[in-house]
Amino acid sequence: MKQIPLAIGPAPVFTFDNFLPGANGPALAQLLALTPGAPPVFLWGPAGSGKTHALRALAQRWQAAGAQVGWYDAETALPWELPSQPSLLLLDDCHRYDEGQQRAAFALFLEAASHGLAIVATGSAPPTDLALRDDLRSRLGWGPTFALHPLSEPEMRAALRREADRRGIMMGDEVVEYLLTRFARDLKHLMALLQRLDDFSLAVKRQAVTVPMLKQMLADEESNV
Repeated sequence: MKQIPLAIGPAPVFTFDNFLPGANGPALAQLLALTPGAPPVFLWGPAGSGKTHALRALAQRWQAAGAQVGWYDAETALPWELPSQPSLLLLDDCHRYDEGQQRAAFALFLEAASHGLAIVATGSAPPTDLALRDDLRSRLGWGPTFALHPLSEPEMRAALRREADRRGIMMGDEVVEYLLTRFARDLKHLMALLQRLDDFSLAVKRQAVTVPMLKQMLADEESNV
């Protein structure tokens, strides 16, 4: 009988403490200096460049200070409404918004701007190049725009090792090498894979994570599809 891996490991943590800036230092500095009423900030880049991590870290930072944060992405069901006393509006992966979400995002943007909220949005390309309604695209490009660059291979190795250490995973260099050579170098995807591997190792009661264990997990996942 196969044991079904359960989500029993620690949840991913997205903070600025575990955000490796790499070449994205200027964008990080802008987010850390963000205050209510500042011009909106737009972050763009390919999948895995850290856009969502940066937004989650920003939300965590503001919430820890007692601020209310409104978060909206393509998975957020309509209607979209700001919290009762918001301080920060976050619009993630704007390029994935459908027509209704684009209308809602534009309305939220105007409401947030009128109340002096801080606004940060992300997308796969600069606002001018996004296939969005003109009014939303122009608002997203009002303030500073930063291109986020994916981490280098050494930085990605360091990120995976740091997350493994946080989870208490005993994982050799050969596992990291396997992850980086056999899968897309998308840090979001690799972190999710590491979380599943952590859950699987706990479910099968093995202390050390190995390449054979990783292969077993992937084979079990494929057979359960």
